[in-house]
Amino acid sequence: METKPNSKKIIGRKILRLIWKVIPFVIVLLVIGLIILPLGKKISEKKLALAQKQSNETAIVKSLTNVITMEVIPAMVMEKLSLPGVAKPWVSLEVVSETKGKVVSKKITEGRHVNKGDILAVIDKSDYQNSFDSALASYDSAMATQKRLKALVKNQFVTQSQLDDAVARVKTSKAALDNAKLSLSRCTILSPMRGIVDRVHIENGTFLNSGDPVAKIIQIDKLKIEVGIPESDVDAVRKLKTFNMTIDALDGKTYTGEYHYLYKTTDSMARLYNLEIKVENTDGQILPDMFARVKIIKNQDPKGISVPMYSLVNHDKDIGVYVEKDGIVRFRPLNTGFQDGWKTQIPKGLFPGEKVVVVGHRIIEDGEQVNVTKTIRDMEEISQ
Repeated sequence: METKPNSKKIIGRKILRLIWKVIPFVIVLLVIGLIILPLGKKISEKKLALAQKQSNETAIVKSLTNVITMEVIPAMVMEKLSLPGVAKPWVSLEVVSETKGKVVSKKITEGRHVNKGDILAVIDKSDYQNSFDSALASYDSAMATQKRLKALVKNQFVTQSQLDDAVARVKTSKAALDNAKLSLSRCTILSPMRGIVDRVHIENGTFLNSGDPVAKIIQIDKLKIEVGIPESDVDAVRKLKTFNMTIDALDGKTYTGEYHYLYKTTDSMARLYNLEIKVENTDGQILPDMFARVKIIKNQDPKGISVPMYSLVNHDKDIGVYVEKDGIVRFRPLNTGFQDGWKTQIPKGLFPGEKVVVVGHRIIEDGEQVNVTKTIRDMEEISQ
């Protein structure tokens, strides 16, 4: 009857001992929970805040306009004209016959070099020789008569009027003799200058009248390049002394010419003033009527400031560029000068080392923060 209560006591003591053994572990777990859980929460919050911050910063960067800037560097800036020209002989002369007759001797061929006084052709002299001989005989007779009458007039065997008639006949016959001699000399056609025979218009047996063409002679050891100058550029051309040019037919070979003459009148249709440029052609490579591309420098600035023409924008009725500094762009109005290809000269308002927005400038505003993806020194670097 007393066994049951003892069993209950024993079981209770075992449970109590078990509880005392478990309590320390429970306390440790509670302590760990109280310390670690708040710390983990704080770490999670910091991670979340950092991630949010990074996300915001990325969003800000993504929202900035990407631009490319170009550093302003002083360099040669030139306003150039490239105008077509045509090569012309320095002298071109059409030799014509001064008398009529049949060509009995042609002395020239195309391409032959001739000097002044060289024989080009000979016309049949027969009739002209006869006229000369007759005129010479008349002159000799008149001279003899005049000489005889002078002796007689001293002795008063003839009158003074008879002597005067004799003197007049001498003068008349002398004039006829000179004309006959001149006509005879014209049967031999001579070159009036040094040059090259470019065209021959006769053959042996050709009958010529006075004024008929015989040959064309040209001088090409120096040439005239004729260029049409627009009215707006005449004043600038007057100030120039030399010109560079290329000849297309000679694989773009470059020559330098000198100012020779600017016509005072213009073509009524094209309104162009012809400019003649003298070019030395001692090697004879340039031929008449070859095309030339003449480069005319109207203005130049050896240390000029320039910007790409397309970097200019309109802003509040002003023309200018966006200048970037420390990621901020500011519109700067400018006065523009002359053009040099894709560049526009800026007389003042920009300074060496400043950075001008050349890509993205159409979609930004004054005072905007931008993201500069690249800074170049020359426009060719954009594609690199």
